[in-house]
Amino acid sequence: MNTMAVIADDAPLLLAVVGPTATGKSALGILLAERFDGEVISCDSTAVYRGFDIGTDKVSQVDRRGIPHHLVDVADPQEIYSAARYAREATTAIRGVTARGRVPILVGGTGLYFRALARGLFAGPGRDGALRDRLRRIGERHGLHRLVRQVDPASADRIHARDEKRLIRALEVYYLTGRPLTHHFAQTQSPLAGYTIAGIALRQTSERTADKVARRVEAQFAAGLLDEIRALRAAGVPDTAPPFGGMVYRQALAFLNGVGDEAGTRDEIVRANRRYARRQLIWFRKEPNLQWIQVDDGPAQVADAAVRIIHERVRQRPARLAP
Repeated sequence: MNTMAVIADDAPLLLAVVGPTATGKSALGILLAERFDGEVISCDSTAVYRGFDIGTDKVSQVDRRGIPHHLVDVADPQEIYSAARYAREATTAIRGVTARGRVPILVGGTGLYFRALARGLFAGPGRDGALRDRLRRIGERHGLHRLVRQVDPASADRIHARDEKRLIRALEVYYLTGRPLTHHFAQTQSPLAGYTIAGIALRQTSERTADKVARRVEAQFAAGLLDEIRALRAAGVPDTAPPFGGMVYRQALAFLNGVGDEAGTRDEIVRANRRYARRQLIWFRKEPNLQWIQVDDGPAQVADAAVRIIHERVRQRPARLAP
């Protein structure tokens, strides 16, 4: 495929490939980077952590085919890596790619990270430990999701009922500011204001997702997922480290701690992936200005459709494509 550079006469261009897990985002991102002389900026909340490789399906150096990847392996396992930090560091990386005359390509499935860049995050009140403890106790009796539904229905629609961390944050913001999260979101501005974003979202049938995640989990165990976790623990990474709370690692760590058997653990990881894919699909459907591509027809058709979307988006702004 011939390399092309997207050259803007005014607004710089950012390509984005987002969507549910196991839809082929990484492969498409690399293909577009080769086609449009780009560099990849990861949009994955677990891939930022060093040492967590197999369970996050980080693209190997060989498979990157010489394409630079940013926002991968940038945090120690015991750090708390927030969406606000991601927005700052990803913005710096994106502007750096643009300054080098290349095209930044955002690739990943962490919806909050994408929103932080595309629409911005509000600064918000700081963490209130006492309030959070109180909310946890109240949640044990009455259910956090029901409380969020009462004060911020829009956030309740967006946040999964078992996502305690985000439910508590929604309640914390409401009780500290008197206004729901959705009100604050409406007041935010993207840190990439001025960029033209060509956003592509991938989706596939639930049956295809089930098949692909099952095969991926088998490959992760065959590649040494459990040994990777053992090595991290031996190196001093505690079970309470943030990335151990992520999907795949959470279930595998529980197994190493004596919960269930390996077959059941694999099945639970597959089910968790499928639930996560559904939540991602719901999230990205609510993001404006994304062009959706059904990936079931194969990678060649997906690539052609993506290139057409990018060309069309570029034609809508003062820009030119230079061969």
